[in-house]
Amino acid sequence: MMLYNSQATFSRRAFLGNVAAAGALASATGLLAACAPIDGAARLPDREIEPAIEPAPQARQPNGAGRARVAFVKTTDRAEGVRQAIALLGAPVVAGKNVLLKPNFNSADPAPGSTHPDVLRAMVETLWAGDARAITVADRSGMGNTQRVMEQLDVFEMAKELDFAPLVFDELAEKEWEMIQSPDLHWRQGFPMARPVLDADAVVQACCLKTHQFGGHFTLSLKNSVGMVAKVRPGERYDYMNELHGTSEQRRLIAEINLAYDPALIVMDGVEAFVSGGPHVGPRVAANVVLAATDRIAVDAVGVALLRHFGATPQVSQGAIFDQEQIARAVELGLGVQRADQIELVTGDPDSEAYAAQIDSILQQG
Repeated sequence: MMLYNSQATFSRRAFLGNVAAAGALASATGLLAACAPIDGAARLPDREIEPAIEPAPQARQPNGAGRARVAFVKTTDRAEGVRQAIALLGAPVVAGKNVLLKPNFNSADPAPGSTHPDVLRAMVETLWAGDARAITVADRSGMGNTQRVMEQLDVFEMAKELDFAPLVFDELAEKEWEMIQSPDLHWRQGFPMARPVLDADAVVQACCLKTHQFGGHFTLSLKNSVGMVAKVRPGERYDYMNELHGTSEQRRLIAEINLAYDPALIVMDGVEAFVSGGPHVGPRVAANVVLAATDRIAVDAVGVALLRHFGATPQVSQGAIFDQEQIARAVELGLGVQRADQIELVTGDPDSEAYAAQIDSILQQG
């Protein structure tokens, strides 16, 4: 079964070919250079980027059959929910690997404004139990100074206790940001991706369940990747986040960031959710769920269904779920499943099964 029509849509393999041609295109037309004030924006990345953006087989064909499993645990206990969801999904293979864990530290606001400490702790402990070689917890805050945000959330103290390395992406040098460029992107000149993400043996996400009032419409796993991109690359003047938030193509740009890497695991904390406002504050509902998956499209589609169940904003609630621009662009890029009927909700108890059936009904409606 084909996951997408390679003639009708833009594929990740085509993207790779276009990256190789980007330098020639820029020199022939001056198209990329005309957009700047970025020094050297039309150049190719400093190293070969194909290994970083070549999709894993599961990204093209989730679970080898065009399907994706999303573990669904009804719970009010975040830590236990994380452990149960990962166990239902199947723990990621991290033995002997350097793992980068990307939380949601966009601000220091309490969950779901940011990753709850119980979620972070449970995930780190699970990764250590899987014999990870090293764990780095890294982010760039969008609504505050990342160092101070992580201090306010006691991340550095937890790092000492649990023996992981905290990393502030904003403090990376210019050479630690890699430009991802292609004429097929909606980004004017590409975007600078943190190299620690590209160099990690396994990338793990901890995201929240919430709406986004500043143009993203919702901020789940796809949008959590925005924190891997520099606001301003050292030595340059161009503000990539101004570009992101200043265009009507914002939701497509968000999806395109995800071309740069493939996640080994995604955990979504939906014990509490924002159904409007967000990403830092908003009206809360007790959604009482933790999800785990490896497919970003699948977990975001389930997240949108959950938000609709609790009465989210018109931008999130109207139309087909797979027509939401973040999801639709991710489907075009071959980042995961193509349709709702390719998503399987996996539960381990009757309460979770009954709850999942309600959400699956919304999901399958569109």
